[in-house]
Amino acid sequence: MAQVLEFKLPDLGEGLTEAEIVRWLVQVGDVVAIDQPVVEVETAKAMVEVPCPYGGVVTARYGEEGTELPVGAPLLTVAVGAPAADTDAETEGSGNVLVGYGTGAPPARRRRVRRMAGDVVTSVADAPAAGTGSRGDGPVPVISPLVRRLARENGLELRELTGSGRDGLILRADVEKALRAAAAQEATAQEATLLPPATRPATTTDTGGVTRTPLRGIRGAVADKLSRSRREIPDATCWVDADATELMRTRAAMNAVAGPKISVLALLARICTAALARFPELNSSVDTEAREVVRFDRVHLGFAAQTERGLVVPVVRDAGARDAEALSAEFARLTEAARAGTLTPGDLTGGTFTLNNYGVFGVDGSTPIINHPEAAMLGVGRIVPKPWVHEGELAVRQVVQLSLTFDHRVCDGGTAGGFLRYVADCVEQPAMLLRNL
Repeated sequence: MAQVLEFKLPDLGEGLTEAEIVRWLVQVGDVVAIDQPVVEVETAKAMVEVPCPYGGVVTARYGEEGTELPVGAPLLTVAVGAPAADTDAETEGSGNVLVGYGTGAPPARRRRVRRMAGDVVTSVADAPAAGTGSRGDGPVPVISPLVRRLARENGLELRELTGSGRDGLILRADVEKALRAAAAQEATAQEATLLPPATRPATTTDTGGVTRTPLRGIRGAVADKLSRSRREIPDATCWVDADATELMRTRAAMNAVAGPKISVLALLARICTAALARFPELNSSVDTEAREVVRFDRVHLGFAAQTERGLVVPVVRDAGARDAEALSAEFARLTEAARAGTLTPGDLTGGTFTLNNYGVFGVDGSTPIINHPEAAMLGVGRIVPKPWVHEGELAVRQVVQLSLTFDHRVCDGGTAGGFLRYVADCVEQPAMLLRNL
């Protein structure tokens, strides 16, 4: 006799209390194996597939796509030992639901699926891969379920798009571009028919010309974290201009030889970790309940990355133990994962200090908000040619503005100024880093 087991949304860790259902990977009546992903959810930190710890027949699902569920809410029920299950299906639970990573290695082929209400048997292994559709005889290159949902909600046919991503991958920007083009074409058609403004379709979601966007997902998480940072942390900011000419020459010399290229961000990260070794007070956080400053021995360096889904802060583990080449590789890996929407919760948590290169947006300076619960953030503006007094003569040099926002509870201005001055000195004279080797 079959035993019906309830699978609840597991604790996703790192303080996450809810998740939004993006896409169901199984239907009622499907046979699932132990540790098979059954639903794709979006948390405030990442998109993850949730594996089911039971093997059997899915008897119920709770929540439609787009529904937000709290941790502990029922996701689905599975009939373990049901007669409709394929003989290959596992019938015992693994007991493990690891956050965002699955509970074991995925099977090479998915299990056969049988509807309980009929005799139709289909093979999931013969269906299109998850996250893809079909374009003629081939798959539509779409990875992100958010991109697919955006197209579906706006009636856009993905088969008609040409992706701008790697290998023709269709990105959210491609869908938005197509939607803007369609809206412009529609507006032109309306003007051609001389429709009065009052009869044209409204472009806002609410009456009265007001658009309301829920603060959910990443946007909501960012809003909550920044608001908490402003409430709890008495922050202060200091800044300095630095001559980055020698730093840029050093990078050019390093990249002139064969081997992986070194990024500017990697060199700035090396400078950051060297400065934190001299001023460890800034590699810390404040435990408000215990009224203690918690100092960390290792530097887990976060860096701000702008993606189609919003601002995220991936974390480079043990950044102080990596050289410039290793840092460049890790920055590239995490940035690519951020753009593809494949970062795990582990990639986005546990940082002890953040490096914010807002110069990529073409701005010189900023007063960034600290990434709670960290104690400091180094901001880097664009590196541009400016008049500068060099060796007693006026010259055109590559100048960058550096800013440090810090928690005044962990240190005073002398420590913060010393950290920032050391960073600026290393930018101006990269050879100073040799002292830390």
